Amino acid sequence: MAAGYYSELKVWQKSMDLAVEIYQLVKLLPREELYGLSDQMRRAVVSIPSNIAEGHQRSATKDYIRFLFIAKGSLGELETQLLLCERLGYVNNEISGPIYSRCEEIGRMLSGLINSLQEKLKAGKQD
Repeated sequence: MAAGYYSELKVWQKSMDLAVEIYQLVKLLPREELYGLSDQMRRAVVSIPSNIAEGHQRSATKDYIRFLFIAKGSLGELETQLLLCERLGYVNNEISGPIYSRCEEIGRMLSGLINSLQEKLKAGKQD
């Protein structure tokens, strides 16, 4: 499908960095959130690079695009959960601010990659 390997993609690399940040952040959450918000945040953040990788490994561009949209959905889920952490007083803007910035950057990168692949499809350059 796509040239190269998914681990060479900057968006995959940055989403892996985000996953590490979220795993560190959830350690700050109260113990009663261990199987609630913490678990949801870990699942959402792991889904982002996982779907980028899975889509990249698919043989069809349409499949790749679909998995990139799933990654974007997981990113939105994570941002919502982070906002909830702020509203509940679990984290402050000093902690969440840089994470939001990384999320925005990853979102832009995913959108750019999706747009690029969609243009190739329209031009008949991919399957």
